[in-house]
Parts: sequence; C-alpha cells; structure tokens
Amino acid sequence: MEEALLLARIQFGLNIGFHILFPTITIGLAWLLVVFRIRYERTRDPAWLGTYKLWVKVFALSFAMGVVSGITMSFQFGTNWPGFMNKVGNVAGPLLAYEVLTAFFLEATFLGVMLFGMNRVSGRVHVASAIIVALGTTLSAFWILALNSWMHTPTGHVMEGDALIAGSWLEVIFNPSFPYRLAHMLLATGITAAFVVAGLSAWRLLKAANDASAQKTLRFGVHAAAVLVPLQIVVGDLHGLNTLEHQPAKIAAV
Repeated sequence: MEEALLLARIQFGLNIGFHILFPTITIGLAWLLVVFRIRYERTRDPAWLGTYKLWVKVFALSFAMGVVSGITMSFQFGTNWPGFMNKVGNVAGPLLAYEVLTAFFLEATFLGVMLFGMNRVSGRVHVASAIIVALGTTLSAFWILALNSWMHTPTGHVMEGDALIAGSWLEVIFNPSFPYRLAHMLLATGITAAFVVAGLSAWRLLKAANDASAQKTLRFGVHAAAVLVPLQIVVGDLHGLNTLEHQPAKIAAV
C-alpha cells in the first residue's frame, strides 16, 4: 500500500509539474498578444504584426501542450486518488466541469480565429477574438484555482452520508485562500510571459541587432516585469499571512 501511494504521488507530481509550465506561459502570453494585436491595429507598424505572428505560434504550441498534459492530470484524479474523489467528487467534479464548459471551449473556439482568421475577418473581430481567448485563459485559472484553494481551505460544504456536497457554491468558490492564490498565480503568469518574451527577444537581437520586432518586445517585456514583480512580492506576502492564519502547520513546515 505504501509503495502504491508513493508511486501515485510521484506520477501525479511529475505530471502536474510538467503541466503547469504551459498554462503559466499561455495565461500571461494571451494578454501580451492582446497588447501586440491592438498596437498593430492602431499603428499598422509591420514590426508589431511580425511580433504578433511569431508569439501566437508560441502560444498555440504551449496551449496544445497544456491541454494534452491537463487531460492526463484530470484522469489521474480518479485513477490515483479514487478514495478522495469518492468523498469530494460532488464538489470537485462540477468545478472542473465549469472550467471546461466556460473556459476551455471559449479558448479553443476563438483560438482558431486568432490563428487562421486574420485575413478572413475584420480587424475588430480579430482583436475581439484575441481578447476572448485571453479572458478564457484567465477564466480557466479562476476555476482551477477555486478548486485548488478549496482543497486547502475548504468552506461551504456539508456532509451527506459519506460524501461532501456543496452547501453554498459561493462559499466553496470564494474560500478564504482563493483571492490570494488567484492573484498570485495570475501575476506569476504575467511575470513568466514577460521574461519569456524579453529573453527570446534579447536572443534574437544578438543574432540581428536591427530586428525592430525584437527591440519592441524586449523593451515591453522588461517594462512589464518591472511592474509585475513588485506587485508579486506584496501579494506573496499577503498569501503567506493568509496561509499562516488558515494553515499554520504548512508555514511551520516551510
């Protein structure tokens, strides 16, 4: 039994550690793409168009990898932790379903317009598609962080027989640690995307110092990181204080 538990933890840990790399890039990068697309629409500067076309490919690849590894992880909830899901499935299941129905389908549909519709729809529609995809990625984070936070600081549930059910969905979703975890995660995605964009842009400038697109994105990425990193320090501290209040054993372990 102990060996099976250890193997289940290793498998789930490796999967989630691999999976989180891709949503962390795509959530922040989706909003950067919105900025790039709007700037091109306003200025008609070819450098912004080149920037958008490059990074939307990176976004699509990261999105695809996140979907594939995320589906595997969803199945592992049932295969690795069937006892846990038998207890909390009435709460966890709907939250995962909300993420798919309200966020994933939204992203997947309008990502097609972003990738293949630039010359088939008007500029405004294409910009709107980029905004909808970015909203979808953020909404996806909302539902996943709601479930993750509830597992750490559960509220709003009641016992019915041997299982938990939601007594108040508002209390389940907006549990005590949820605002801090959501803010911390969204800032982390923005910081990650900013450094990925800045880092690749710097590498491109080493190869071609006159690359106008790389000059613009390097400057933009550094400025975005300079704004987001101090905010993350503040939010991280608030998250730590919240954890101290609701999970003091975790802070003691840290």
